Amino acid sequence: MGEELKKKLFNQKENGWDNVDEAKKEKIFELSKKYMDFLNVAKTEREFIKEARKMADANGYRDIIEFETLKPGDKVYFVNRDKSMYLAIIGNESIENGMHIIGSHVDSPRLDLKPNPLYEDTGFAYFKTHYYGGIKKYQWTTIPLSIHGVIVKANGEKIEINIGEDENDPIFTITDLLPHLAQEQMEKKLKNGIEGEDLNLLIGSIPYQDGKVSEKVKLNILNLLNQKYGITEIDFTSAELEIVPAFRARSLGFDQSMIAAYGQDDKVCAYTSLAAMMELENVKNTAVCILSDKEEIGSMGNTGMESHMFDFFVSEMLNKLQINKPNLLDKVFCFSKMLSSDVDAGFDPIYSSVSDKNNAGFLGKGIALVKYTGARGKSGASDANAEYVAWVRNVLEKSEIKYQLTELGKVDIGGGGTIAYILANKGTDVIDCGVPVLCMHAPYEVTSKYDVYSAYETYKAFWKE
Repeated sequence: MGEELKKKLFNQKENGWDNVDEAKKEKIFELSKKYMDFLNVAKTEREFIKEARKMADANGYRDIIEFETLKPGDKVYFVNRDKSMYLAIIGNESIENGMHIIGSHVDSPRLDLKPNPLYEDTGFAYFKTHYYGGIKKYQWTTIPLSIHGVIVKANGEKIEINIGEDENDPIFTITDLLPHLAQEQMEKKLKNGIEGEDLNLLIGSIPYQDGKVSEKVKLNILNLLNQKYGITEIDFTSAELEIVPAFRARSLGFDQSMIAAYGQDDKVCAYTSLAAMMELENVKNTAVCILSDKEEIGSMGNTGMESHMFDFFVSEMLNKLQINKPNLLDKVFCFSKMLSSDVDAGFDPIYSSVSDKNNAGFLGKGIALVKYTGARGKSGASDANAEYVAWVRNVLEKSEIKYQLTELGKVDIGGGGTIAYILANKGTDVIDCGVPVLCMHAPYEVTSKYDVYSAYETYKAFWKE
């Protein structure tokens, strides 16, 4: 009697794998394989958008600029400076009734090269870096690193760079002290053990063969780069070169139930939402997928969600639907619903003291809904209202998708944010909805394949509602 009542009344957080049959397991592993393959070629925001555009083109999407008018069923996208992208399928209902939006971000914590990065010191050549986003600096030393990005010459010529991913490429690293000489370093607080100015990338040690010149190692490196790419040192000033781990995405565990990879925050939600959108046809409400940039540094800049570029995209849809009028953009946002598809902090039993176990997100227990983020007294949070949380629950429960309501750690421990507040400020109903992650912001992050598939199912169900 008691067990039946408990089953009826308790909010049971069951392990999702318990009810997975072989057919569904095969689907989970198949999607995860595609996701890992995607991660291996899309480690930066530019690479992600490049691959996303290929997927969109292959699935019948066209640049919105190519359309004179739009009608229900049309598939459109807009690429913003090669670093963010918005996609949409025009719904059968009037867009005035609101859109169904899923928004994620495709940038991840990393190291960027400084504008004048190259220098020589005591027979070694280095690149100076400036870290991007919230990182633990010590995690970025003594691991294989690769260089990705673009160099744009003054004449407009753009050169794409990707060094360190191919087996035949060299890799790079940031050195650290050996334990025998690190007594003073190890007395420091963990956050100060490695200083930001010491995150210097080791890139060479062979001097140019000319006894009359100084900085021979630097000269040799520049000569090699000039021979291969036709650049000189000043071209670094108009470059975007990012240092990311050279690790490949791999299955984790004897049972291969998890994924270990760089950049899963937030490419796991970006990829699953993109993959779900590629399968959509004939939606009721206009379905929109946002792939944004700059979230890790506050969503600023003209490729971040704080810019008006997304407003421009929606306005273009209104113009080409031939229904635009004063204040309609505001109305559309006010009647829209959104999932801010960003990752959640997964519960780690080794570090359980930072989490409230009743409100933590667990790997393998489905998609995580985060009603509010922020810090301490919900500072900076948009805080979804109860009516909208219930609406989202209904979508998930009708589709038999496992979900968990979570918080980002204990109340006074820390906190975090997403792009949710930006759309909420426009009047949109928003809740964070993403995949729990272990080791978030580390060079190698961990997710559950079950949760990755749950995200894909969730986003598809949301758009079909």
